[in-house]
Amino acid sequence: MVHQYKLNGYNIVLDTCSGSVHTVDEVAYDVIALYKTETPEAIVKAMTEKYAHLPDVTEEEIYECIDDIRALEEAGKLFSADAYEGLAKTYKNNSKVIKALCLHVAHTCNLNCNYCFASQGKYQGDRALMSLEVGKRAFDFLIENSGTRRNLEVDFFGGEPLMNWDVVKQLVAYARSIEKEKGKNFRFTLTTNGMLVDDEVIDFCNREMSNVVLSLDGRKEVNDHFRRDYAGRGSYDTIVPKFQKFVKAREGKNYYVRGTFTHNNVDFTEDLFHMADLGFTELSMEPVVCPPDDPYALTEEDLPKLFEQYEILAKEMIKRKKEGRGFTFYHYMLDLKHGPCIYKRITGCGSGTEYMAVTPWGELYPCHQFVGDSKYSLGNIWDGVTNTAVQDEFRSCNAYAREECKDCWARLYCSGGCAANAYHATGSIGGIYRYGCELFKKRIECAVMMQVAEAEEE
Repeated sequence: MVHQYKLNGYNIVLDTCSGSVHTVDEVAYDVIALYKTETPEAIVKAMTEKYAHLPDVTEEEIYECIDDIRALEEAGKLFSADAYEGLAKTYKNNSKVIKALCLHVAHTCNLNCNYCFASQGKYQGDRALMSLEVGKRAFDFLIENSGTRRNLEVDFFGGEPLMNWDVVKQLVAYARSIEKEKGKNFRFTLTTNGMLVDDEVIDFCNREMSNVVLSLDGRKEVNDHFRRDYAGRGSYDTIVPKFQKFVKAREGKNYYVRGTFTHNNVDFTEDLFHMADLGFTELSMEPVVCPPDDPYALTEEDLPKLFEQYEILAKEMIKRKKEGRGFTFYHYMLDLKHGPCIYKRITGCGSGTEYMAVTPWGELYPCHQFVGDSKYSLGNIWDGVTNTAVQDEFRSCNAYAREECKDCWARLYCSGGCAANAYHATGSIGGIYRYGCELFKKRIECAVMMQVAEAEEE
């Protein structure tokens, strides 16, 4: 399958299955569009008529263009065959290991964010903190179910995990004490709203956490509209200096300053640029997850505005990089040469199979967005996965599982999309979140264009 689009002055042709990207002139762009449906003679006739005003566009040159396209096709770089659909059904069935846990160490929070999908950290249930004993058993469960895999990942999540900080530290110490004996290597991530960050947190995280995710929605007025404490006070003035100190002390180690945009700030690039101007260089900005009747929900009318915002962002990032003040945007991180591997491109995040969330009580869910929904309880860290029927549903999620995905050029970039978003939008993890699909495809178009621009610069 081939996807063609024009962006920032480039005519881009993306071959879905090979991953090849071509930039071409106007004539070649139009010839490629007709190549599979018209004869060479018909293509030549159409092109000579369309470009009659250009004396350089001759029949001979058009035939040469067709020959070049045929050579690319024979080389597997254009209109390449899909060799992966047959693998999709078996890939996840062959994987029986768990490689990552999202550890909900705190089902409580010190902020009262308007759009919180986790109900201010309670996940529709009771407030709770994970005990050290439950946390240690979660690590043992992960090791027991990781097979021969050496590298394991644990995300400390909430709510606000710093509200259970002592347990976080003790769990990291426990993991470090057993990883050599068990032949494992743990990578930790912590997600925080920043309100409780202090020098001890900064020092510990910069020593032990492979990544930290710092929640900030951008401009003060945007952030403080949503991210407020229970007294109604905004968090911006408290967290921004802490985050700046945190990031500076990390000295190049991974982090993300992550925001959420809603119907209230569809001009979210202004928030990203604001964060970049604050000195943050690793950024992420996610669309809100909420019911469609929520006043903050993104609307159909917002969609063209958001497309424009993603283009503005891509162009500004190119500009700033040339000026020596570039920054990274999570959704534009695209490696066209070295990955991800085809297994990852087909199967996606591994929620419910290779990745699970653990509640403060040790209950297992496919990921944090399913926590609290009893239909998707998988079991617990003592008995393991007992709801195998639900796990089998997740095993079937892949880039080819949904009928709507089979003719989509972006399927090997999104891996079939987010199961949680599909479930919340359609009531089924086998559905698709159409709005999210449209945003994702636009982001990939922008990310590919940026790669083209960088290659041209080099």
